[in-house]
Amino acid sequence: MNQPAKSDNLTHLDDDGRVSMVDVGWKPVTDREAVARGHVSMQPETLRLIKQGLMKKGDVLTIAQLAGIMASKRTSELIPLCHPLPLNKIDVELELDEPNSRVIVTGTARTSGKTGVEMEALTAVSVAGLTVYDMCKAVDRGMRIEAVRLVSKTGGQSGDITLEE
Repeated sequence: MNQPAKSDNLTHLDDDGRVSMVDVGWKPVTDREAVARGHVSMQPETLRLIKQGLMKKGDVLTIAQLAGIMASKRTSELIPLCHPLPLNKIDVELELDEPNSRVIVTGTARTSGKTGVEMEALTAVSVAGLTVYDMCKAVDRGMRIEAVRLVSKTGGQSGDITLEE
């Protein structure tokens, strides 16, 4: 497992400690991909209602997938100093994990650009999880959006990182 490189410098601060957007103009365009994952834990009955398509607000998994894709495309509007990127592909998968009573959300973002797409993948997972919560909160206020994290990234100057398989 490759570990991410550690840096002593904060990239969004200039030499005087002021906020600064990172200049990526000098970087070469490369193909980049990031995968993020998280899950929404819930009561078994809530998961059953999702599986059977019985939530009153509609098809939870399809709507959460769409919300994650849409949010990923707007990441730079949500996260300060995040570069707007031309995205080649956003994929959001939602999987029912019945033994653990949760919905696993995986987001994959791809671009050919000068900076990575980790934030786009993480945003997709986060918003898809929030959408699951919103659509199911009437029947389960105890749901938890958990363990949103970067799984892997490829491309770019810092190289490939695999944090989990």
